[in-house]
Amino acid sequence: MHRNAYVLLCLTTLFWGGNVVAGRLAVGHASPMILTTLRWVIGVVILYAFALPHLRRDWPEIKRNLPLLAALGAFGFTGFNAVFYSAAQFTSAINIAIEQGAIPMVIFIANFVLFRMQVTGLQMVGFLLSLFGVVLVASHGEPARLLELDMNFGDALMLGAVLLYAGYTVGLRLKPNIHWLSLMFVLSLAAFFASLPLLAWEVGTGRFIAPDTQGLMVLFYAALFPSVLAQILYIRGNELIGGNRAGLFINLVPIFGTLLSIAILGEAFYLYHGVALLLVLGGIWIAEHSGRRQAALAAGGGANPAP
Repeated sequence: MHRNAYVLLCLTTLFWGGNVVAGRLAVGHASPMILTTLRWVIGVVILYAFALPHLRRDWPEIKRNLPLLAALGAFGFTGFNAVFYSAAQFTSAINIAIEQGAIPMVIFIANFVLFRMQVTGLQMVGFLLSLFGVVLVASHGEPARLLELDMNFGDALMLGAVLLYAGYTVGLRLKPNIHWLSLMFVLSLAAFFASLPLLAWEVGTGRFIAPDTQGLMVLFYAALFPSVLAQILYIRGNELIGGNRAGLFINLVPIFGTLLSIAILGEAFYLYHGVALLLVLGGIWIAEHSGRRQAALAAGGGANPAP
């Protein structure tokens, strides 16, 4: 059972890491906003066929929480992906992959500020290590450049995307108790509607690029693998080994994203990339290990239950 979960979760993070490469491959072949809009059109169509029975049962709860669900879909799905694909226009896929490693640490800080979750010394050490790793990448190995505000625009955008997805993840604590297919469909539908003003802006400013053959290949990959299939595999992995242990596999996204960027795009891998990768992943591991141990002690030494 555990071996099956490991395979499913590794595939999940591989698909998410591949989305980094997809964003770079789309440059010049499909503009960011049309890619975001069509991605959710495909996702909504696929999910509707499976979600309909659950939507009928969950509708009263969905209706009561519609503003929250709409906000989660708008910021977590459309906001993140629009900024993510825009960042890919200006910075390398390796940078994007490693900077995504900051998401768990931002979630950690947000939970502390908003929900007063207790913080250990090791968690703070882990946070600082990961933060420095992201700074190292964003400054291209020269942190002093940040003091001069000399930062690649794409890296700045990606840090904004990190904040959006972290906020979405923290907001999921407030989601109603509905079936995951209902949740995915409603969030995807909200994401589609939220993307329309951005698409209109893209067309109106002359930035629109209709997808060509390569753009369509990127679109179908993004819609099928990171958006739909990865979510299904991740949920199944959670069922098999629990949410806390499954969450650790998210740390593989920067690794897969970096390796795929080198293998497929032929991007250069510099020493500061390696150092940053070690800092980000090491910091996350230290923080999460400390958090799990703290939870186990609070529960009297028993296993930490899945959320």
